[in-house]
Amino acid sequence: MGKVTSYCASRKESETKMTISSNGWYDNARHVPSPYFDVRPSVDDISLLVVHNISLPPGQFGGPYIEQFFTGKLDPAEHPFFKVIHQMGVSAHCLIRRDGEVVQFVSFLNRAWHAGQSSFAGRERCNDYSIGIELEGSDFVAYTEQQYQSLTQLTNTLMSTFPQITRQRITGHQYIAPLRKTDPGLVFDWQKFKKNLKA
Repeated sequence: MGKVTSYCASRKESETKMTISSNGWYDNARHVPSPYFDVRPSVDDISLLVVHNISLPPGQFGGPYIEQFFTGKLDPAEHPFFKVIHQMGVSAHCLIRRDGEVVQFVSFLNRAWHAGQSSFAGRERCNDYSIGIELEGSDFVAYTEQQYQSLTQLTNTLMSTFPQITRQRITGHQYIAPLRKTDPGLVFDWQKFKKNLKA
């Protein structure tokens, strides 16, 4: 694939180059490899971006728990909710924290386990052909400016690297699994996010 360069949409950082390496890792992220991934049916089929949210414990921000959850290191004794989820074995490609930090768990070339039972435009098994980005947050708390900036930067880079991901093929978990999921919720400002995406 080589190294692909994109320019962020933030005016403040408009000269900063964002790249994805040939092994599928985002250079502008902290890398925390997860064991929860497998091989995609085809890397040439990467054509969808799914936005999620997550907070652990629910409604609480900060702390190590999301990273522990995605890497199989969550201690069920830390919180009652963790007893329910600690063995689920799920992941996302990236997490964007409240301060805008990007943490990557799975190479974009591999299949992260983020979407579950899902369908987009009549096609099921979204994990096969999608990239999953988690925002640290909840359905009821506004996302931060730093998160929107980081998400825009990352998305523009992904669109350059994987041209089948277009603005029409960027969606929320709530839309690909509407009977199960509600994230990123009504507080996510799609217009704000998409206005700075490249054409």
